[in-house]
Amino acid sequence: MKIGIVNASSRFSRERADAVHDWFAANVPDGAVKVVFHPASFGKHGHFGGDDASRAAAFVEYANDPRLDAVWFARGGYGSCRIAEAVLPQLTDVARNKRYLGYSDAGTLLAGLYKAGFPQVAHGPMASDAVRNDATAWRALNWLKRGDPASWEPSLNDDPRPAVAFNLSILDALVGTALEPDLTGHVLMLEDVSEPLYRVDRMMFHLTGQASIRKVAGIRLGRVSDIVENDPDFGLTPEEIVRYWCQRSGIPYLGAADIGHDRENKVVPFGER
Repeated sequence: MKIGIVNASSRFSRERADAVHDWFAANVPDGAVKVVFHPASFGKHGHFGGDDASRAAAFVEYANDPRLDAVWFARGGYGSCRIAEAVLPQLTDVARNKRYLGYSDAGTLLAGLYKAGFPQVAHGPMASDAVRNDATAWRALNWLKRGDPASWEPSLNDDPRPAVAFNLSILDALVGTALEPDLTGHVLMLEDVSEPLYRVDRMMFHLTGQASIRKVAGIRLGRVSDIVENDPDFGLTPEEIVRYWCQRSGIPYLGAADIGHDRENKVVPFGER
């Protein structure tokens, strides 16, 4: 198996890529799985890992390359929204048959792919996570290789309904755009990082106020981590915030989801499993 790694977002270092290669050399020594980073992954253009055109071209090249079995996002940050609409019309049937894995900012591209009918799209660990924890890396790799249910977020094994997962900030920005997929009847899982709770509250107000989001089967909340301090204290936990807006909007609150910006982040394949 050969996995192509691309960077659609913020700057990514060669040192981190070397660490990923070292992990594979140590843990998959028989060469059964090879990873290759697109050379454009190390570009620099202000905040971004290369300018929009180079990041877009790299994604299209790897997605359409018949020698690659899957596309793995290198990291998150910010930037994929600047290329998503440009790349989608360029993807071929070869691209449609691949698996795509990432989370955070990569959720913008995952949303666009899912809306376009790509059947193997998932929220889960990125390539940069592979060097942080062995279990995280194997979880991602086993899904990329064979869609292993052992890598799934646990509630998916008991709930047959289609599901999706997004960073709250990303999905809130996607609603109403050309990239927003139809989530009617889906279990929607949300997580976030590095936000003050008043922003979490405001995003939930906006998200649950959308007619399209009110068609979901329900919401599960993953981890909201590295919360920026509120002054004064906001007075509600992330779960209490999500419960409040679910109740206000009539969306069922389904409980916790085992996803987040951390090493325990589980894989959520989009749609039916």
